[in-house]
Amino acid sequence: MPGATLTEVSLSFGARQLFHGVNLRVEPGRKIALTGANGSGKTTLLRILAGRLKADSGQVRLEKDTRIAYLPQSGSGEEGASVYEEAEKGWFREAEMERKLHTLEEELGEITESSFGTAAGRLLERQHVLQEELQTSGYYQRRVRIMGVLAGLGFAPEDYRRPLATFSEGWRMRAALARVLCERADILLLDEPTNYLDLEARNWLEEFLIDSAAGLVLVSHDRYFLDVTVGAVAELYLGRLNLYPGSYSDYEARRGRELEQIAREYQQQQEEIARIESFVRRFRYNASKARLVQSRVKRLEQMQRIEPPPSLPNLHFAFPPAPRSGKLPLILENLGKQYNGVRVLTDVGLELSRGEKLVLLGPNGAGKSTLMRLMAGLEPPDEGVMRYAAGVEKGYFSPEVSDHLEANGNILELMEAWAPTDLVPRLRSLLGAFLFRGEEAYKPVSVLSGGESSRLALLRLLLSPANLLFLDEPTNHLDLTSKDVLLRALKDYQGTLVFTSHDRHFIASLATRVLELRAGKARLYPGDYDYYLWRKEQEATGAEGVTGDARAAGAEGVTGDAAQAAAQAAAGEGKPAENGAAAGANNGKHARREEKELKRQARRLAREEEEVLARLEELHLQAAELEWAMSREEVYRDGKAMRKVKQELAENRRQEELLQQRWESLEAEQQALPAGED
Repeated sequence: MPGATLTEVSLSFGARQLFHGVNLRVEPGRKIALTGANGSGKTTLLRILAGRLKADSGQVRLEKDTRIAYLPQSGSGEEGASVYEEAEKGWFREAEMERKLHTLEEELGEITESSFGTAAGRLLERQHVLQEELQTSGYYQRRVRIMGVLAGLGFAPEDYRRPLATFSEGWRMRAALARVLCERADILLLDEPTNYLDLEARNWLEEFLIDSAAGLVLVSHDRYFLDVTVGAVAELYLGRLNLYPGSYSDYEARRGRELEQIAREYQQQQEEIARIESFVRRFRYNASKARLVQSRVKRLEQMQRIEPPPSLPNLHFAFPPAPRSGKLPLILENLGKQYNGVRVLTDVGLELSRGEKLVLLGPNGAGKSTLMRLMAGLEPPDEGVMRYAAGVEKGYFSPEVSDHLEANGNILELMEAWAPTDLVPRLRSLLGAFLFRGEEAYKPVSVLSGGESSRLALLRLLLSPANLLFLDEPTNHLDLTSKDVLLRALKDYQGTLVFTSHDRHFIASLATRVLELRAGKARLYPGDYDYYLWRKEQEATGAEGVTGDARAAGAEGVTGDAAQAAAQAAAGEGKPAENGAAAGANNGKHARREEKELKRQARRLAREEEEVLARLEELHLQAAELEWAMSREEVYRDGKAMRKVKQELAENRRQEELLQQRWESLEAEQQALPAGED
């Protein structure tokens, strides 16, 4: 069976031992998250598994014919190649087999009839074996797999032939990931594969890895991604590798309990050491106590010292106090934006409430960053109006902000200049939380990498008193500990927040409302991320799900109330009329209640009608896309793909028919309302 085994593997860099005695077995179907503090050796261990680095001692053993594919954190392929060519390199083994096959065919063609014999028989046998391997490998159908992987990672068909040099670093890394996923390896080694992926691409990669039969060793700072893709966690801690079965959340819970126990034992040991040292100091020169002193000194020398557990996860950061803003810090009305004639945003409206935390979601290119810049006042809209409430103090962060950091001085000096006085004593801890640990705090700002500059710019913003924060991808370049520190601070933040992120755990833990952008248009979901996912799932299942919310709070409920009111009215008609002013007052109250109920019913019916019409429009667009897909060569030549598209189109039409019926029903209900009611 294919597999890779590490046995008592150790590695040192100079005087520092990175890890020792590491044991690990990886085989097809076994999916492991590799975790540990920054600098613990995760990337180094992956390189050893991949055969890119030799260990100082121990054994690295691969079973025969085991195929390993490795994605490093950086290194994004040859810039001269196109996106498609880069992904096609994943078939390099099969391409080599094809070259050998062509060579064999040439050798067979050179054999004359008179010399045809044993040598030719061997060549024919090798030719047959290679042909069989190529046929079963899927090499001749590789185009379908390559295009499926590229599409899943977010590349459009027109991107496939573009040179890698024309793409950003993030998109080149996506192409490198596509190459690795096309290798059909027995074991995948992925070092931060989600760094440059948006939510849609992450969702696709999750499904790919879940469905893959390959073994997996994965390094990632995305907690949700780890939870759904792995079945065990291997932690590098103090140079040792410990394996924990279960999801990443299971590991965190168990490891948290272990660290608490280690902390208690460490504290107890420190107290014992203090008592012994106190005894030694007190009686060092007392001859009658010499034997006791020597006994305790020997005890200290032989004591196995407990390493203190890391304390950084417990760091709590609080925002500096900011002035209170108005109840609606920002109002957008019919906002629109275009660049060079290309429309990016259309008719965006929003009322942002004080204290809420709004997440902007949507695929790459949907306009999230553009809307964020408009809301932050960094550039004007082409259409529409933006209004800020009195007392608003804005703060804005995006990865590009780091380009404008002052280049003079080192990190700590700049932090001391930026930070409020009461936070200065905690600056080293805060820098550590954002991955500037130890001597790195004295690094000159002028030599910082893009990721380091981004983290420093984010920390600088968090130290500023603002009551309306705009954070565009603040979780990029942060590890899990840093994300937790930032998440806790933002959850406690009393101001108003608008943010984007590709980290679902971060989004789900923080967002109170969701604004989804697609094709330049915005749709508001008046609930948290779980509510948003539920609504999307309901809509995907058909008409019943689409209008479920409206019916629960609208049409069906109104119909029931109206029926009850009608029954009460009918019952009232059979009662004797009441006398005097009291009877007139009661009749007036009843009429007002009935009028109010009818108006409420009309508004609810109108709201549901809007939802139904919006969903019908979405279905029309989806049907057009499906019909276009059926005309593409890679679909109509692939029977499985064609059947899938036809099934989706049939489901689309079924949903459309149901919605059409509901729309007609809503029209009838509205027409049945008494004239003059709205």
